[in-house]
Amino acid sequence: MSFIDLEDESLSELLVDKHTIVVDPRQGSVRIDKFILTKIEKISRNRIQNGIKRGDVTVNGKIIKSNYMIRPNDKIEVIFKKEFEDSIPPIPQDIPLDIYYEDDYLLVVNKPAGMVVHPGVANYSGTLVNALAYHFKDLPVQDGDPENRLGLVHRIDKDTSGLLVVGKTPEVLTHLAKQFFNHTTYRRYHALIWGEPDEKSGRIESRIGRNPKDRRKMMVYDDSMEGGKNSITHYDVIEPMYYVSLIECRLETGRTHQIRAHMSNMGHPIFSDARYGGDRIMKGTVFSKYKQFVFNCFKLMPRQALHARSLGFVHPITKEEMLFHAELPEDFVAALEKWRGYVNNQKQKLL
Repeated sequence: MSFIDLEDESLSELLVDKHTIVVDPRQGSVRIDKFILTKIEKISRNRIQNGIKRGDVTVNGKIIKSNYMIRPNDKIEVIFKKEFEDSIPPIPQDIPLDIYYEDDYLLVVNKPAGMVVHPGVANYSGTLVNALAYHFKDLPVQDGDPENRLGLVHRIDKDTSGLLVVGKTPEVLTHLAKQFFNHTTYRRYHALIWGEPDEKSGRIESRIGRNPKDRRKMMVYDDSMEGGKNSITHYDVIEPMYYVSLIECRLETGRTHQIRAHMSNMGHPIFSDARYGGDRIMKGTVFSKYKQFVFNCFKLMPRQALHARSLGFVHPITKEEMLFHAELPEDFVAALEKWRGYVNNQKQKLL
């Protein structure tokens, strides 16, 4: 198994600091911890040294020791877990968790649709982090992390279901964050979209950024717009059904709402995705019976039909390649089966 993929809507940028420093050709010899101290603001030498011990600092792709003396043209990469000095620890809540795997170092959980990943404005309770805080109540609080985010490296939207990995120690969190940064995790999403793409497989590349008219949405930027981040999504049609299609997506980049924005821009928004226009009838007939059928499907699945089905990574401690699959949840299956029944009925009428 080869891991060549990246996360969707990751928390990596929120939870870790990444710096790349190329040493000036005229730079004199100096210990690497002292050198980094002059290049990165608001960081202590002790934190640098601890990071070096954990392998958070590499030179020319290799792990080094604190007494390493830098050389001209060295390429130094630093990935440190961020500190949250002013954060409030989450309230532990006894909320059931669908745990797929757990050991002393990490946990893999299947998040249900409707659950927010971590506390925020208007979501101080009932989140995955609140549930994890209770589940991990006997674990020590991670050093330098008063908020105790419990090792979240990535996230998925409130109304997206599927798999997440959670680290239990700073070292494991750092190692997992590096895998996400280096694009070596394995992620696959299943989505039900409106219509059938012209190509059964495809690669979508564009710049994605905030929609200036609605900050809650992301959008594909055209050539007249500045900014945005390059975003690449690969998709394969698994099951075409005339007016909708079941697809699998993998991400070469991990931008917020990437799949949702890309599919919407293609004219194939995710079924029942209210934010990106998928909660309207986009394909099909004008007959009232068809409209009622679609509305019944919306009732079965009143959220975007997007599920983080597969998750793979290398275990930070055992170095074992881990791979997990979460079957589609009941609401997704119910809507999918209803569409299959409709398509089969239409086929029978043509016979």
